[in-house]
Amino acid sequence: MLDRYRTPEGFLILATFALNFGFATWLTLLNNFVVEQASFTGKEIGILQSLREIPGFLAFTAVFLLVFIREQRFAWVNLVIMGIGIAMTGYFPTVIGLYVTTVLMSIGFHYYETVQQSLSLQWFDKSTAASSLGRLVSAKSLAAMIAYVFIWCAHSVLNLEYKTVYLIGGLMTVICALGCAMLFPSFDQPHPQHKKIILRSRYWLYYALTFMSGARRQIFVVFAGFLMVEKFGYTVSAIAGLYLINHTVSFFVAPKIGRWIERVGEKRALTIEYVGLAILFASYAFVNDSNVAATLYVIDHILFAMAIAIKTYFQKIADPKDISATAAVSFSINHIAAVVIPAAFGLIWLYSHSLVFLLGAGMAMVSLVLSQFVPSKEQLQKAM
Repeated sequence: MLDRYRTPEGFLILATFALNFGFATWLTLLNNFVVEQASFTGKEIGILQSLREIPGFLAFTAVFLLVFIREQRFAWVNLVIMGIGIAMTGYFPTVIGLYVTTVLMSIGFHYYETVQQSLSLQWFDKSTAASSLGRLVSAKSLAAMIAYVFIWCAHSVLNLEYKTVYLIGGLMTVICALGCAMLFPSFDQPHPQHKKIILRSRYWLYYALTFMSGARRQIFVVFAGFLMVEKFGYTVSAIAGLYLINHTVSFFVAPKIGRWIERVGEKRALTIEYVGLAILFASYAFVNDSNVAATLYVIDHILFAMAIAIKTYFQKIADPKDISATAAVSFSINHIAAVVIPAAFGLIWLYSHSLVFLLGAGMAMVSLVLSQFVPSKEQLQKAM
């Protein structure tokens, strides 16, 4: 019975669960933890988030490490590193302590994410990759849902300390990672991968979309969540509840979005995503009602699933041997903006919350223009 699930997709689903249970625990507690325990302002949270993204910026170095270790093994090893970083977080409630544990967690997180993108695009069939990636998003949401229920119970029922909740979240990630190592065989890679940095001019649009995606992600991850706590006074339980709604919706919707992308094509999906983002960010800038803000937050999260289209667009135009190296490079490109925006926008936040989100709307419009250069569904099918 178990052999039925010991597949490449099964490996990635369990690994995705491990990653996102830990990350959901870390992120959900973060804003309240840093405000209550370390007296963070927008300046410190911006610096922390910029530090968190530095390992993502350095993700291209994964190519050199893959000379010595197989991608599949590298994936679960980095989940262990991430879990250790999360488990340590609650024991160091100082500015420097939080910076150090965040970087450790982030090293494991970003190296794993780099390898996951590479393995999924190598292992999944091009014609159904969007559906498979949608199932990974669903697994991500399931992990987050379980984490949020756990956090709610830990905070509201058991009254556990932050350090205990962080410890449990980190250990859960480590246990699942070791499960990936012990339960699954070593899967073959269909094409030998380049073990060097590759930048090709014909991938320019993929690079540009990836760069803008990193900028957009920071507005949501860093500042939309911080808005809920600082402006609307959301508690840990309220934030966990909001995240639970987000991922419950995503759990059911993400696989459908994957199938929808297969039907309508990457260009149309990205166009709809970026129009929606521009409207959402402009709305964040002027919202004064906590319920409206929460609704925007849920819709914003749903739109994240449409980013699958960027990955499947690349898969269809790429030389199969370029996937691993390009995944590493694209993660670094994605994090160029991610390193700069949290700290820079954290300073802007001190002056105007609205300006941060209006700049985000401008980024969405740039992405919309870029998406119009994506070939149509029919053109991409010819290129496969």
